[in-house]
Amino acid sequence: MATSVSIPAGAPQADRTMGTYRRADPLFVSGEGAWLVDSEGTRYLDWISGIGAASLGHGHPALSKALGAQAATLGHISNLYRHAPGEEFAARLCDHAGMDAVFFSNSGSEANETALKLARKHHAQNGAPERQRFVALQGGFHGRTFGSLSVTSKAAYREPFGGMLDAAFVEPGDLEGLAAELLQGPCALILEPIQGEGGIRELCGSFLKKARQLCTETGTVLIHDEVQCGGGRTGQFLASMHTGPDAAPDIVTLAKPIGAGVPIGATLARGELAGTLQPGDHGSTFGGGTLASSAGLVVLDELDAGLQEHVVELGESFASELDRLVERHDVLFTRRGRGLLQGVVAPGRSSEIVTALFQAGVLTCTAALDVVRFLPPFVLSSNDLLEGIARLDRVLTDQF
Repeated sequence: MATSVSIPAGAPQADRTMGTYRRADPLFVSGEGAWLVDSEGTRYLDWISGIGAASLGHGHPALSKALGAQAATLGHISNLYRHAPGEEFAARLCDHAGMDAVFFSNSGSEANETALKLARKHHAQNGAPERQRFVALQGGFHGRTFGSLSVTSKAAYREPFGGMLDAAFVEPGDLEGLAAELLQGPCALILEPIQGEGGIRELCGSFLKKARQLCTETGTVLIHDEVQCGGGRTGQFLASMHTGPDAAPDIVTLAKPIGAGVPIGATLARGELAGTLQPGDHGSTFGGGTLASSAGLVVLDELDAGLQEHVVELGESFASELDRLVERHDVLFTRRGRGLLQGVVAPGRSSEIVTALFQAGVLTCTAALDVVRFLPPFVLSSNDLLEGIARLDRVLTDQF
């Protein structure tokens, strides 16, 4: 029998969430721009932005205004009914991504889950229901639901949960291996143009183009997971746009920055795939709701009003400053990334550097085993960039 626990009024309460995260000690209570403030008044430079989700930083005036106005007029309604923010956001998001239709969900995992289901149904309704196997890349990370986890290569993420969907994994850049898998007639190939969790590894343009060609030749659905690298983070709205139309996917998934911290996922498709899902095939209670759509519209407004150019300029400065630190400090091996998705490789020392930066008031995280990952908000200023670089330089000089 469960017992009740009496907690004195005003006493701090223990964290009753399940133990899936190793939480740091500070209790954050406010933020402004690229800065967070804890309950003791200590300020931290936020170079993780909610694992890439808080694209407009903290306390953004336009976002706060839009969410307040929307909450005051029309909150949540069922997807059985129309609402203006959702329809406008869908149209504008499709235009930005060069796609024809979108399904809204609540996260990147859900967006990828939708993409896998969409690819499966596409083959089934075209007379090939046996095409159920997926192909993905080593180092890829696509989420924590059973489907998205099935195409995530790291075995440690999958093994605690038993059987998964049938998937094969190919090394990035291995065109012969990719061709061999696709010639077997799988359902879909899913890849990240820039692997985030896998170590900020950018796939070369020739590989992306050849993957597109092979998928076309074999009738395989090509899915680009741009949950972390898309939404404007690399300087283009989609990271694949740096390669050009010859790499364009059939389906692209987005989340993180397109909601500015409000939960939203998006699965966008073009051509025949855009009309594959019919009433009853899929659904989401909260996906694309009024508040999330209103947040998404603010993100697109800001990108169109000059924020995208700011990301390009600041991303170039960020890369240049990190390259300079790589030259100065032997603990750093190289820099990786594009735009405001950056990382430095520090073999065997990345976790120590992340901890030292935290103690110096800069929030970062690791990627793969050896990479210190930087995902600052798009609104990061030049002064904030230089302040963070100076703190990183001091940490590397004094402790490594």
